[in-house]
Formats: sequence, structure tokens, C-alpha cells
Amino acid sequence: MLHTQARALLDFIEQRGIPPTHTLSAQDARAFYRERRAVLQPEPQAVAEVQELQATGPHGLIPLRLYKPLPASTEALPVLVYYHGGGWVIGDLDTHDTLCRELANRGGCAVVAVDYRMAPEHRFPAAVDDVIAATHWVHRQAASLGLDAARIAVGGDSAGGNLAAVVAIAARDSGDLPLVFQLLIYPATDQRRNAPSHTTNAEGYLLTKETIDYFHGHYIVDVAHDLDWRASPLLHADLSELPPALVLTAGFDPLRDEGMDYAVRLTESGNRAAYVCFERQIHGFITMGKVLDEANTAVSLCAAELRRAFAAGR
Repeated sequence: MLHTQARALLDFIEQRGIPPTHTLSAQDARAFYRERRAVLQPEPQAVAEVQELQATGPHGLIPLRLYKPLPASTEALPVLVYYHGGGWVIGDLDTHDTLCRELANRGGCAVVAVDYRMAPEHRFPAAVDDVIAATHWVHRQAASLGLDAARIAVGGDSAGGNLAAVVAIAARDSGDLPLVFQLLIYPATDQRRNAPSHTTNAEGYLLTKETIDYFHGHYIVDVAHDLDWRASPLLHADLSELPPALVLTAGFDPLRDEGMDYAVRLTESGNRAAYVCFERQIHGFITMGKVLDEANTAVSLCAAELRRAFAAGR
């Protein structure tokens, strides 16, 4: 059953006549996503330090934001490189600022948020190229930033979860980017969009089939790219020897089943992978802690798993 708080949020959206994302231009959808933070997100926590940085990549400079947790420390910090959600079309450093601050403080780690290139201006695989380049840059610059190059995790939500899974595979294959953990929050793992939850949760739970198709149409240039593992990591033939993972999903999310399928594939391939489904929640809930209590529980769970992974990597 849908959580009463999630039901109240969906009713509020319907009563206010808030337009679905797929009815907006990319520019308007980005602005709307940014503006709704004030209604849904808790007040941003203070952290010890915030730095605006730029990584170099094949398509040019990539803006980054580095968070260091409280209490301040002079020790080299483990770091989560985080890729925001938003269907590869919307979202930015500000839309996920509160979440990144929470993960830094609760996880006892630094967080580097990556402002990768967005579709439709920059279509697949531009975002993939950016996040891989940015993560390598963080690894190379770790000492100068006060970070521990031996304790790097990747993570993200939705489209960002997709990108985190892809970076983990690419890092394994390159052999020169050791990762200790992957945090995959309701990740998109299969661009074919044919898992059962895409039908059962297609309408009525904020992220709809039409909105998913809208994001897909902006991001994917050619339907053949649906089968490219950099777009659909679930379809990679070999998912062995990947870092430990937490895969977190929501029960009323169209992406639920492909997240679960990815967790199953990780485990069957010999990796350590935990799977947790917040059965009563909707897609996107982890950033909605002002109105959804279970969002704060989910953040705490993610932070605890980060702490455990970083402690094991010492």
C-alpha cells in the first residue's frame, strides 16, 4: 500500500494542477525541478567546507562541487562521487545539494557532485563520458583535495544511478580506477523499459510512462543504443568483479523491477550486493525528506552503508 504521506503528496500535485514533466520543454522542466526544492526538501545542513571545482573531460570542463563533512578533519577523507538524477535531462548541482550535504555528514565522507552534460543538447553518451572523466579526475587529484584515493565510491539516483553503475563497470575494465562501493538509488538499468513495473506503475505515481519516454527520447539518439551497456548496464554480458553495492528501490516506481534485476545480476555474478525496496514509496522520494519521513530513513541507510564500505577499505 502507498504510504499515506506519498498519497498526500500526489493528491497535492493533482489539486494544484502541477504540469507533468513530459508536457514541458527541457528548459522549463529544469527550472521547475529546481524550484520545487523549497516544497519537498529539508533545509540544507551545514558542512565543514564546500568548494566549486572543474574537471577536464573529452567534451570540455565539467563543473563539480566538493562537500566535506562536519566535524572538520585534517585527515584524507573517503569520497563519494555522486551523479544526480533527472532523466539525463533535468537536475543539477543545486537540485541535489541537500542530499549531498546529508550524505557527507551522515556518511562521514567527502562528496563530489558532478554536473554532467544534459540531453537533448548533449545526447548519449555525453553524460557517460563526463562522469567517467570526472571520476578519474577526482582519483588523480585526490591528494591535493584532501581525499583518500584508495577509498572512492560512486553513487547516484535514477539516471544518476544508471551512470554510477556504468562508471563501476568502466572502472573495472580500465583497471586504473579502484572503487570500494556503488550506491544505486532506484537506478535506470535497462533502456528497453519492458520490466513488469513499467506497466503496473505506469500511471499515477509521479514518474509516469510518458515522462520516462520523454527522458528517453531526449537522451537516446538511436533505438539501437538501448542495447549498449553504457545506456543499459543490466545488459552487460559480464557483471563480475564489481565493487559492493547497495541497490535501493521504491515499490510504486516504474524502475523498481529493473533495479531489483540489477541487484540479482550483481549477486549472481559473485559480487556483494544488498537490495532494499521501500515498498510504500514513489520514484524520487529520497530527496523529499521535508514531506516524506521514509526519505530520511533511506538517507540514513545509504550513509551507514557508505561508512561500512569506507571502513572496510581502510
